[in-house]
Amino acid sequence: MFKKFLVLAMCIIVTGLFVGCGGKSSNDGLIQDENTLNGESKGETKPYTVALVMKTLTNPFFVKMEEGARKAEEELGINLIVKTGAKETSIEQQIGIVEELIEQKVDAIVIAPGSSTELVQVLKKAQDVGIKIVNIDNRLDIELSKKVGLVNVPFISVKNNEGAYLSAKYISDMITTPTKTAIIEGIRDADNANQRKIGAEKAFGENKNINIVASETANWKIDEARTVAASVFKKNSDIKAVFCANDMMALGVIECLKENDIKDVLVAGFDNLDDARKAIKEGTLSVTIDQQADIQGYTGVMKVIDLIEGREVPNETFVPVKVITKKDLQ
Repeated sequence: MFKKFLVLAMCIIVTGLFVGCGGKSSNDGLIQDENTLNGESKGETKPYTVALVMKTLTNPFFVKMEEGARKAEEELGINLIVKTGAKETSIEQQIGIVEELIEQKVDAIVIAPGSSTELVQVLKKAQDVGIKIVNIDNRLDIELSKKVGLVNVPFISVKNNEGAYLSAKYISDMITTPTKTAIIEGIRDADNANQRKIGAEKAFGENKNINIVASETANWKIDEARTVAASVFKKNSDIKAVFCANDMMALGVIECLKENDIKDVLVAGFDNLDDARKAIKEGTLSVTIDQQADIQGYTGVMKVIDLIEGREVPNETFVPVKVITKKDLQ
């Protein structure tokens, strides 16, 4: 009996010592550090999800734009989603992409819209549910945006009229005798296309020897530009200079000239694509404009994070253009 009592007493003493020296009761085990609740350390936040919506990846210009955005993603530690249409004219597809992003509840959208007008309504819908918007490359229509209430959307791009002016002026300055010229436009519903047309018209208009005999759209596409150029040269076979609102269309015009054995035509482009640089070296393209697509993509993502975090962002940010000619590639 005494032995049983002694054993029980020893058990009680040992248990008491364990608790007294820091052993935890079952209730203590339910208490968690507030910093690690839900498996997250204090200070850790879920990365922002930002969507980059572009026209297409069939144009290398937008590949460069994505590269810049990816650089920002890496620096900021965010989650970047890249979405594009099948073609630069796939406006309905872009609208559908924005609708999907609203459903996915992304934090922000950086968009290079295919149309300056048709994306406004769906972007207003996105903004209404708290998604931050930054507009890059092609400006959304200012008046329509105001009308529907799409406000506080920073715009990041180049001065398209200035870039086109410099491109067209480069070939215009080579013309010293009466000469017919043509302009191959981008999508006519796009502000950047209209600005480039204005810039080219200004440069050609400053030369009294130049007569613009054709101005047609090829909707940014190489194949369409080849077809349009064939029609334009059929009507005016003595055209000696062509400004194209992007390099893809300039390359299409060059293909047309080669196929029809048309020589001594000055061609100016816009975008500084690798194939355009090659054409400049070969002498089939006179000039292009580097609008630094990677910087546009990078800046768009950086600025939209500023919006999310409540920092002030300017209404407009213009990336400098660079004139690229043969001497720049030597």
